[in-house]
Amino acid sequence: MRVLEYIIPEEFNGKTVESFLRGHIKMSLALFRSQKRVPDGITLNGVHARSIDRLHKGDILRVSIPDDEKTSLVSDYPLDIIYEDEDILIINKPAELPMHESHNHQGDTLANAVAGYLTKKGMPSAFRAVGRLDKGTSGAVLCALNTFAASKLSGKVEKEYLAVPTGKYTEKGTIDKPIYRPDPIKTYRTADDRGDRAVTHFFPIECGEDYSLLLIKLETGRTHQIRVHFAFKGTPLYGDTMYGTADKDISRQALHCRSLTFIHPVTGEKMTFEAEMPEDMKRLLGRLRKE
Repeated sequence: MRVLEYIIPEEFNGKTVESFLRGHIKMSLALFRSQKRVPDGITLNGVHARSIDRLHKGDILRVSIPDDEKTSLVSDYPLDIIYEDEDILIINKPAELPMHESHNHQGDTLANAVAGYLTKKGMPSAFRAVGRLDKGTSGAVLCALNTFAASKLSGKVEKEYLAVPTGKYTEKGTIDKPIYRPDPIKTYRTADDRGDRAVTHFFPIECGEDYSLLLIKLETGRTHQIRVHFAFKGTPLYGDTMYGTADKDISRQALHCRSLTFIHPVTGEKMTFEAEMPEDMKRLLGRLRKE
């Protein structure tokens, strides 16, 4: 169980418990309501507190967030951990690992690896990834370690990607083209006006005649967005066999989540973490620079 403790500042003198937790701490309504059903889920100076109770400067307000009952199968797959504290876990995901279990993947996903790691530490093994990366995409993944952190971080993480498309881009630009799923059974997407709006911003880092290394920032978060957009431009990512062709030096799409930036859900600190580019993308770029 995660216990959060707050000393009430002067500006909340006379305010209610609910106004502090919902207004100042930005606790989600769903979590706030669920806390009221937990015995002593919210206490004020050690006594059970109601949402309408009034606060005074210096009061100690505690919120006890129970562990999730939902768990995942565990695996011993080693994790490349970038950062960890009581509320978040940041991992450099290898390209070969899918994020979540599915019909085709049982026990061999990032969810299973995280569950195994947390179980060894005596912690609940619920997997709460904030956002996702495609199988075949490497890089930084943020996991919340409790429901409060998950609710505070949802939709509030800025990501930067590195991508290597099969074309020369010398200036920054934006691709604003809807993405559509032609077959609801298949994961394949296409750029099509029948789809949902999707916006990709790109910034060249380097380029040659037949390749570019781009920094990518997403305005929207559609499935396969970067891959579909560059295929739409006629420059699919190197190694992307779904939207382009295979490559001898990289067995998956040349796409890597380089960094995450967010506000820590408990401390309020702005944090940025980076994941180093993997060897297969370095090898690919080394060859392209010589060609």
